[in-house]
Amino acid sequence: MGAPVRKPSPGKRVWARRCAVQALYQWQLTGEDLTLVETRFLADQDLSKADLGYFRELVQQIPARVEEIDAILAPFLDRPMPQVDPVERAILRIGGYELMQRPDIACRIVINEAVELAKMFGAEQGHRFVNGVLDKVARTVRPIEFAAHS
Repeated sequence: MGAPVRKPSPGKRVWARRCAVQALYQWQLTGEDLTLVETRFLADQDLSKADLGYFRELVQQIPARVEEIDAILAPFLDRPMPQVDPVERAILRIGGYELMQRPDIACRIVINEAVELAKMFGAEQGHRFVNGVLDKVARTVRPIEFAAHS
């Protein structure tokens, strides 16, 4: 019998999201090759507290699916995506990705984590904007789960 598979602690995912916001922000602003951004970020930052696999998933999958993610977010934005603050855009994309691609993470956790990231990195009232958008996305993408937890 093999060793049981250990799930990373939620704290490690929190750190992975924090690091991913910063890496995605850098990618959005510079337009640099994603591999270069990721490599530089891994070399320059201490990711010992983070779930490295989850960080890599976010940093690789979000840019690969950015059009799909933005299409899910767009109906709930009060302005075109390019006009959304770059930090909030990175946070919304993480939340949108998690709501669409990670059903193993409860929608209330996705939204809460995004709000906390917006409080940490975003503009003064950015967390309200992030909460409002992701709440509407969750109602659309995960209606049964959202209704069960409302």
